[in-house]
This record gives sequence, structure tokens and C-alpha cells, in this order.
Amino acid sequence: MSEIGLIGRKIGMTREFFKTGQSVPVTVLKIEKGRVVQLIDKEKRGYNAIQLGFGAIKNSKLSKSMKGYFSKKNTEARKILKEFRVKDLEQYKEGNEFGIEIFKDIKFLDVRSKTIGKGFAGAMKRHNFGGLRASHGVSISHRAHGSTGQNQDPGKVFKGKKMAGHMGNKLRSMQNLEIIKTDLDNQLIYIKGSIPGSKNSEVLIKKAVKNLRKLTISEKIEILEKTKKAKDKKK
Repeated sequence: MSEIGLIGRKIGMTREFFKTGQSVPVTVLKIEKGRVVQLIDKEKRGYNAIQLGFGAIKNSKLSKSMKGYFSKKNTEARKILKEFRVKDLEQYKEGNEFGIEIFKDIKFLDVRSKTIGKGFAGAMKRHNFGGLRASHGVSISHRAHGSTGQNQDPGKVFKGKKMAGHMGNKLRSMQNLEIIKTDLDNQLIYIKGSIPGSKNSEVLIKKAVKNLRKLTISEKIEILEKTKKAKDKKK
């Protein structure tokens, strides 16, 4: 079931305390329950996938084609439609709903969300440039990015040159973030560390792609306790 992902809303940040007194910063996500809107066959599209719908939306805000689509599927209108490729379609049916419970036995997640938009930014802020000399002879170019082009040949600025421009508001992925705890009643998930994006931004969470052997914080604490007990017995 962990082949599929869920979309949540970033509530904010807080911290969690463990038995040892260790304080861990966490990001709290409010997870939307995903409903299976469509099953996609390998015969039709060349791959197996399910289409999940997230979030409610008024019918008045839908286009005619989308109204027709949801009425044909005989389901409530959904704000976001997301496709997830799966190996098998047997365990999924149209109308099924999935929440945090699909991440019950999973320790690490991959997260994808939009970073905070900073608008138009200079080279120093955007690319961490050092700037020019703030002394004699520099005039008003202290925060300028310096020369950008070449000579007559090639006579142009190469694409991708680090210059001033739009900063932030881009999709970014973070891998292998640890799940600290989950609240099934309120559909909340607490993830270690920070996540890209402002409050109320949409966040896509999926099972970690990489096979990790690293231990979680609670597992490390258990090992420490066992070693302490073993030492006490020897004494």
C-alpha cells in the first residue's frame, strides 16, 4: 500500500521530547484522505496506476469537462488529482479512501513541496556571492555580480549563468525524513526537521525510495538503554 502517496498541508513547526530529554524539531502535516477516483490499466495506458483525489472543491469552481468527469465516476468533486504508479491493481477499488494508516510500518519518507517565493533577488542573496569591494573606486557596485559575458567570441552570456532573478517558488524534494510520530485521530504526521514551503502549503509525502539502514531516534534510545542495563548487570 506504500506505493501510493498522500497530500498534506503544512501546519507549522514544533518540537518533540524523548525519554532522554532530547529535543527534536518537527514539522507537523495535516494529511488529506485520498479517494481512488480512477484505476488505470496496463492495456489502456501501458502501465498500472491509480488516480487519487484530494481536498473538497465547490462545483461552481469546476470546468464543464471536470463536472462531467466526476459525475461519470459518480464521486464527489476533488480539488487535486494525483496519479500513482502501482504494481498491482487488485488491492484497489474506485471509491476506496486512504489516510495516514498506509505509513503505519514505514520509518522514512520522501517529501515534495514548493519553496517560499522570495521574488526578484540579487546575486548575493540568490547565489551567495561575496560582492565587490566596499572601499575606494567601486562607486555604487558593492552588491553587483560582476562581469557576465565573454569577448567577441562567443559574444553572448551562456544559459544558466548565475545572475539576479526570481528566487524561490520552485518544487523541491527532500529524501529520507524520519517519521517521529503519527496522530491517526486528527490525521497528523510529525516529521523530523524542516520541510520546504510556507504554512498552509501543499506537501506530497511518499515512502522513501532509497533502502535505508539507518536507525530512528527511538531505536537509538532503545539500544542505549539496553547497553546501560547490560553494564549495570555486570557491576
